[in-house]
Amino acid sequence: MEILSFFFNTLIYKPLLNLLVLLYHYLPGHDFGLAIIITTVLVRVALYPLNLQAIRAQKGLQEIQPKIQEIQKKYKGDKEKLTKATLELYQKGKVNPLSGCLPLLIQLPVLIALFWVFQKGLKPEEMANLYSFVPKPSQITPFFFGILDLSKPYIPLAILAGVFQFFQTKMMTPKTQKTGSKSDMSAMMQSQMTILFPFFTFILLLRLPSAIALYWLITSLFSIFQQYLILKNQKYAAE
Repeated sequence: MEILSFFFNTLIYKPLLNLLVLLYHYLPGHDFGLAIIITTVLVRVALYPLNLQAIRAQKGLQEIQPKIQEIQKKYKGDKEKLTKATLELYQKGKVNPLSGCLPLLIQLPVLIALFWVFQKGLKPEEMANLYSFVPKPSQITPFFFGILDLSKPYIPLAILAGVFQFFQTKMMTPKTQKTGSKSDMSAMMQSQMTILFPFFTFILLLRLPSAIALYWLITSLFSIFQQYLILKNQKYAAE
């Protein structure tokens, strides 16, 4: 466990903390909010290849969802034939249902590190983690445009983060057809998660520093734009 903690701090947490402080130092007015936005965008750009793979995998699953429902209806009482037909469909469509999960799992440590950077990065003792070439600020003023204190919760930012989380989730939710089978229950659960996940995001961010809400909001906006570009290019390629 200590080894994992060492690698997490050395390879992920400290670089992100140093990037944030470096941006904060050189940005006009030492705007902490702008430093968070730029840090978030740079991280999302660095993770673009992984996000691209995950989005394509989700889109592939979305496209074959009607065929999966047909198979579920056809082999409703035969689990063996249902499994075989489903696997054949995945193979034919060159879709791996797990391929979208791996990139997300790889990104998880980065997301946790960013959470800790925004949660703890303002504390004076964290400045000991700065590299020698990074100027050490006497203090970090956690304001966005000199108005919003990002060290405290802020309801409007939490609302915006939840709203755009909804749109991001909605974009990648598979479209299903009503078949009168168990797949309708699956579609209902997907629809509920599209609403519940943004709601829980909002509730969570109500108690956390608004720096994390700002990060979440920018991440959702970037992801929506990225998904739009990827899906648009795939549509043109299919035509």
